[in-house]
Amino acid sequence: MAANSSSTGSKSSNSGGGKQSGPSAEQVVATFQRMRQEQRSMASKAAELEMDINEHSLVVDTLKEVDPSRKCFRLIGGVLVERTVKEVLPALENNKEQISKIIESINSQMQTKGRELTEYRERYNIRLVGEGEGEEKGQSAAPSRDSEGGGSKSGAGVLVS
Repeated sequence: MAANSSSTGSKSSNSGGGKQSGPSAEQVVATFQRMRQEQRSMASKAAELEMDINEHSLVVDTLKEVDPSRKCFRLIGGVLVERTVKEVLPALENNKEQISKIIESINSQMQTKGRELTEYRERYNIRLVGEGEGEEKGQSAAPSRDSEGGGSKSGAGVLVS
């Protein structure tokens, strides 16, 4: 244990136990939670942009049915401006296409983040609460031993709530 405390520093001397020269369990959990939060925020942003696309589609469909010379109002940067339908319609369709491209980009970033999360979970053997019972990885004995609430951690992984 003396060799371990020299590599991890004095601030984690009481939580080092059986760890090797890697991050502490708290650091692993914090990093995992941060990565999950990043993925959630990407999903939230994608959902928000999907709603914007739906609104754009509704407006475009409505404007296609009216006279192109009819005046309409558009909110640009918090300012309501008066335009004609033939001026606004192409801009709305262009915005809709740009939003679609952004959503595709966010979805690919979410997939990349999901792969990173999976790799991180496998590297540090992270299990989520309630996940151990139904998991089919051949570790049915390990979750039952760690889930009893005993204070002894055998270094088998990190349990994240």
